[in-house]
Order: sequence, then structure tokens, then C-alpha cells
Amino acid sequence: MNVQTDPNTATDAETRLQQLLEQQDDYLNYVYSYPHKTAYRELSPAVDLSQAWANEVKQQLFLYVHVPFCEMRCGYCNLFTLSRPPEALVAQYLDTLQRQARISADWLGKARFEQLAFGGGTPTYLTPVQLERVFDILRTELNWQGTQASVEVSPATATVERLALLKQQQVSRISIGIESFVDHDLKALGRPQQHSQVEQALHNIRQQDFDCLNIDLIYGNHQQSAQDWQDTLQRAVAWQPQEIFVYPLYVRPLTGLGKRASRLGEITSDRHLAYRQARDYLLQQGYQQLSMRQFVKPKSEPGLAASNQPGQSYRCQEDGMIGLGPGARSYTSQLHYSGHYAVAQPQIQQLIEDYVNSSDDDFRVARYGFELDANEQRHRFVLLGLLQCDGLSRAHYRQRFGEDVLQHFPQLLLLQQQGWIEISTQQLRPTAAGIEQADLIGHWLFSDRVRERMQGWDWQ
Repeated sequence: MNVQTDPNTATDAETRLQQLLEQQDDYLNYVYSYPHKTAYRELSPAVDLSQAWANEVKQQLFLYVHVPFCEMRCGYCNLFTLSRPPEALVAQYLDTLQRQARISADWLGKARFEQLAFGGGTPTYLTPVQLERVFDILRTELNWQGTQASVEVSPATATVERLALLKQQQVSRISIGIESFVDHDLKALGRPQQHSQVEQALHNIRQQDFDCLNIDLIYGNHQQSAQDWQDTLQRAVAWQPQEIFVYPLYVRPLTGLGKRASRLGEITSDRHLAYRQARDYLLQQGYQQLSMRQFVKPKSEPGLAASNQPGQSYRCQEDGMIGLGPGARSYTSQLHYSGHYAVAQPQIQQLIEDYVNSSDDDFRVARYGFELDANEQRHRFVLLGLLQCDGLSRAHYRQRFGEDVLQHFPQLLLLQQQGWIEISTQQLRPTAAGIEQADLIGHWLFSDRVRERMQGWDWQ
């Protein structure tokens, strides 16, 4: 082990892996980015964003717009979102979003955005007029050119009028959270949802002929049988979505399910079995697996948006992201930053109110985030590579960091011994068993610094 590049010894890594494997439940938490948001802390001193972005490549950025509002709060949700917000607060929020975009343009200059995503919350909680205003803000203030755009919707908000507006604004991908097509599954998840409303929403989306329809599903609640899960998978596939995400249920602190679990005990079932059931069925139906959660129709399928395929121009391991809104994260190569994070509704409302009361100078600095030294940049690169079915290119790593990845991370040989990755002279590629354990592997790859901060996070 090269102690100058990674403070963990090989023995430490082996011990830690064994401890994770010996846990009764090896589903720890979602790992889809790095570092985790609970590792963010106050930045002292605050970082001048014009300096942070000065030497960054800004020609294929990701633009993320956070809309932290919903019509309801689901039992499993720990997102930064406020249900049924006051109308005046929504109006103030949009005004502030425009101000933040205008100030961000000062240091972005002639930036080019490769992708745009609206998340939340539920972006389509906004009215059509409000949605149109947000698109106008992005074009006017940030010169967004209408390239690959994705918007998350809910069954209740996927109305004809809203979807027509999104189509007019050149949105290429619609992602809808269905979670389950089975009523008692939905009840167990704490998600009130009408079957007729779901069917109407999917019909409305198909009528607009978006390039890509994604359906989100959740598996693993304690009342979900194998047959229930199969029914949900079959009904989802019947709509022929170009993309399906399958998420294991995680019960997190401060959520409705988290509070119920503290009273009633464990409320998840065998998620490994449910995962394999979904994977095998979707592969049989002609989907290609890109990660533990993401399944897409191959390129040859008509109507598939290029943004859903491997090899896209934007590379999350290396390219930057600009986030607008209090819960949105922004990335440079050496700095990840955002507003403060909360789950409980009173704290979220207060943070949104703080956001709308921010001064212009507040948007010119980062006060909360995580600074990535050389070691953390390597961790991020390796982790994000190994969480994808395509794996990690050794040549790409060497070009970026000057050494072979196994020189910096010899502990990855432990994953090979577990049968979780295959190592060749060209790449490190996860096996099917490794992809199944992606969240555990990701957690194992966290640096000591990130793990310590996450463990010290205050969930109050």
C-alpha cells in the first residue's frame, strides 16, 4: 500500500470488508456519487466561486435545477423537499433562482451545458407558466441551448398541459416515479397514489412522444411478495419505457418509514432476491444493464435518447456540474458545494426561506461543501467507475493520475478475490455479483475522512 496516496492499509481494507460482509443486512445506503452529502461541512474560509471555477473546463457541464416542492411527502423520502409550500414562497423561490443563475454566469463565461436535469422534489409541482419561466431563465441567464434535458414528474402532476409545455421546451426525457403498481405495496411505502391517475399520467407522457420515458420502481418493502414485484415489473415493461430504474428500499432517519421502523422494527424484505428477479426479467425483456439500478433499451431500439447510453459526452467522474437552488450540489474537480441539507419539514422550509433571503454576495461564494484533495479525487474516479457495468479503464486512470490504479488502490484485489470484479490489462470491470453489491462496494471505497464525517452527521 502506498501510504502517500491512501492512508488505509491493505489489512484495514480487508478487515473493513469482512465487517461489512458479516452484517446481517449488507444494504447500507445509496452510493451514486462521491463524496456523500452527509460528509459536507462548513468551508472556512468561504471559497470564492470565480476562483474555484477559473481553471475548470466548462464546455460540457451538467446543469441541475432543484425544485424543492411536492404535493405530498412519501414515507420513504429523505429528499430536500417541502410539501404543499405557500404560494408566495414558490414565487420568491423563482425570483431567487433567476438571481442565482445571473450571478453564476459571471464566472462561467461562455460555458456549454451538455445536459440539463430538473429534480426535486417534483419539478412539475410548478404550474406550466412557472415551468416556462424557469426555462426562460436558463436560456436568458446561462445561455442554455436546449441540449439533452430531463424532468422528473409525478403521476399527479403529469398533466397534458405541463407535458405539452415540456415538449415545447425540447425536453427529451421524462422520469416518473411509479414505485409500484400494487396497491398494498404503495400503502407500505407510504405513497398515496391512485391507479387511474398513474395510467392517465403514462398515457399523457406517451401521447407527447418524448424521446425517453423512464419509470422508477422500488423493491424490498416488507409486504411485497415475489408475485407483487413481478406484477409491477410486467406492468412497467408493458408501457415500453426506454429506461427503467429499480431502487432498493432504504429506510432513512427522519422519514415516515424511519419513524415507523423505530416503533415496529425491520420493515424490509430480502432485497437481494428482489434485485435478481428484476435484473433477470429486464434482461430477458431486452434491456441492457448499465448499473445496479439502471436498465435501458439498446441504441437500436427506436426512439431512444442518446443521453441514456454509455459513451455520452458528459463524464460524471471528471466534468463539472452547476446546481441551482438550495438543495442542488455543484462540482468542480476540487470542490463540491451546496446549501445545507435537511430532511425534516420545518428545517427544509427554513433553509428555503434562507435561500430566498440570500444576498447577491452569498451566491458568489461557497460556504458549505467538501474540498477534494488528490486522494479524494482518486477515490471518486475509482468509485464512480466501478459502480458502472462498463467498469474502469486502466489507461484512463493512468492518464489522469500518472500511475496504474492498482498502484494507488491495491485493495481492489480483494474485490477480485470475492468474485466482484474482473481485472485485465485494459480495465477493471464489475461482475454480475459485483454490480449486485455496488452499494456495499461503494461504501467500502469511501475514504477514512468521508466515513468519519458521515458517521458524525447530525440527523436531528
